[in-house]
Amino acid sequence: MDYKSSLIQDGNPMENLEKQLICPICLEMFTKPVVILPCQHNLCRKCANDIFQAANPFWTNRVGSVSMSGGRFRCPSCRHEVIMDRHGVYGLQRNLLVENIIDIYKQECSSRPLQKGSHPMCKEHEDEKINIYCLTCEMPTCSMCKVFGAHKACEVAPLQSVFQGQKTELSNCISMLVAGNDRVQTIITQLEDSCRVTKENSHQVKEELSQKFDVLYAILDEKKSELLQRITREQEEKLSFIEALIQQYREQLDKSTKLVETAIQSLDETGGAIFLLSAKQLIKSIVEASKGCQLGKTEQGFENMDYFTLDLDHIADALRAIDFGTGKGGGSAT
Repeated sequence: MDYKSSLIQDGNPMENLEKQLICPICLEMFTKPVVILPCQHNLCRKCANDIFQAANPFWTNRVGSVSMSGGRFRCPSCRHEVIMDRHGVYGLQRNLLVENIIDIYKQECSSRPLQKGSHPMCKEHEDEKINIYCLTCEMPTCSMCKVFGAHKACEVAPLQSVFQGQKTELSNCISMLVAGNDRVQTIITQLEDSCRVTKENSHQVKEELSQKFDVLYAILDEKKSELLQRITREQEEKLSFIEALIQQYREQLDKSTKLVETAIQSLDETGGAIFLLSAKQLIKSIVEASKGCQLGKTEQGFENMDYFTLDLDHIADALRAIDFGTGKGGGSAT
């Protein structure tokens, strides 16, 4: 707590010092003992115990019933989480420096004369202090207003008793609100954890899904390669057979072409004896060549490859029907 800088900024050091010594729970000056939280903020021990009990309703530390575990609450000034051991608030360190400053401040205040205007004065009766509280109108007022003024028909009570009651009520409201904030923070933490776990689980099932589909892709690629190889083998066998026939027919054509050329040359022979010496054999060769044209042929539709057609409609339907099972209890938001 930086008292020096605060005192420099304010023209009234004692008033500013008093502001620094106010407990954020009860809104009064710290009462002994003052405890210092791990975040370096201060609380009255009673106030710290009140918010600790509100945040940990099942924690007990009574005679004959000592809890063996601690609890936690959040600092009302900075929301830092304070974790307690089994001693609870009594395990916190006392801030002796603040307690000494409070003692010095009280001594200083008691030695100073009461300054004029330090107590609120009535606007209607300028010389009267506001010292009672109108319960009917719910506002502070003075004795003259009760006797002669606007509040003479109202029900009033001593200002100090209402003051203490209101401060107690406000302190309880603050403790309740702090405890409620702790519960809200707990819910937020749980929801944040739920977000993290949801992301982790989603990532995991995505990885598993990708692996399963990769297996399907591998099976399809393997089957595709196998079927393509079968088509290629069939193609090579048919092409080999056809090319062999082409070669045979070319050889036959070459022989026939040469035989025709020889026959034409024989027809040009003018000598009968010479012609007759080769004509008979030539005619026999032509007749045999004509019979040799009965070579193999391909059957009709030999080049057809339709028998490799696949009917994959039922497989495609099965793939389209792939979905997540609903029998394993997937959670849903409500």
